[in-house]
Parts: sequence; structure tokens; C-alpha cells
Amino acid sequence: MSITKKGSRRIVVDGTVYRWMIRCKPSRGQADYAEPLTFAVVQENIRGSLLHVKMNAARYDIMHDVPHSVVSPKTVAAAIRKALTAGWQPGYGGGTFCIVWSETLPDI
Repeated sequence: MSITKKGSRRIVVDGTVYRWMIRCKPSRGQADYAEPLTFAVVQENIRGSLLHVKMNAARYDIMHDVPHSVVSPKTVAAAIRKALTAGWQPGYGGGTFCIVWSETLPDI
């Protein structure tokens, strides 16, 4: 799978280049039911496995009065390292590798 360059951000983790992105608009479940924020990561220029990270709080742009989360490059790098430790192989094809981010994030 791949992520388009438009709308995605580049990040280098331990010498490897990745691209990551968050949906521009919340999905219906995220908007209506305050489902968690998610983001996707792939290794740049390689058609390999996609990493799908589900955060432990809702998106910041929904109307519900629930704890919100933000994603910084530091969070993305930590999630990539966690996924690699858990067995994600970004250079190989296959299905989507999913992890749930359980670390505490500051509310906004």
C-alpha cells in the first residue's frame, strides 16, 4: 500500500524514511461517536505493509466534550519503533499492521 505525498509528512526514524498522514476530515464514526484518532505510516518509496495506529483519545476537531489527542512527529517516531518491535515489516508486502497507542497523551 502507499500514501500519497500530497497531504502526508516525511519522517526519518533510525535512518529509514517513512511517510505518515492523518485523514483531513474525521470519519463518520470519529465525528459522530468520538472514535479514536488514527494515522497511517508507510516506508517511503517501497510498496510494503501499511502501519495503522489507533490513538487512545478522540480527534481534536470533533464537537464532543471528550479527551482529545494530537499527533506530533515524536509520537509518530515512537509508534514506528513500537510497531517494529512488535513485528511490523514495512519493506514486505502483506496486510495492514495495526497497533493501539496506549501511552498517555496531553489533553488540548
